[in-house]
Amino acid sequence: MADCRVCVDAGVCKMKTLITAKDNGMGLIEIDIKSDCPNVLKMSWKLEPMSPYAEVEAPFDTSSIYKLAAEAIPHTACPVPAGIVKALEVAGDLGLKRDCAIRFLADDEDVEIS
Repeated sequence: MADCRVCVDAGVCKMKTLITAKDNGMGLIEIDIKSDCPNVLKMSWKLEPMSPYAEVEAPFDTSSIYKLAAEAIPHTACPVPAGIVKALEVAGDLGLKRDCAIRFLADDEDVEIS
């Protein structure tokens, strides 16, 4: 399994979060979080080593990460929980390192969807 570091810039709040996901040698991934956001930090205190398979395949309503986010982060649009899941996925060898983005478009801007 590969260690993974992800930086999430949450946007208008200007808060950044550094997520480090590492294999603990027993098939579980440990997640370390450094963040400007007190709500994200509050969530991180409850994160325990987790199985990448169980977490990545879980429905949103049963995901440990999204449950903890629901308890600690008051803003549903926060992208940090998704960043944590992506880091866990890569650290667990279930995905590849590839950037994701949410980009706002001008009213007259088109995007090609294949």
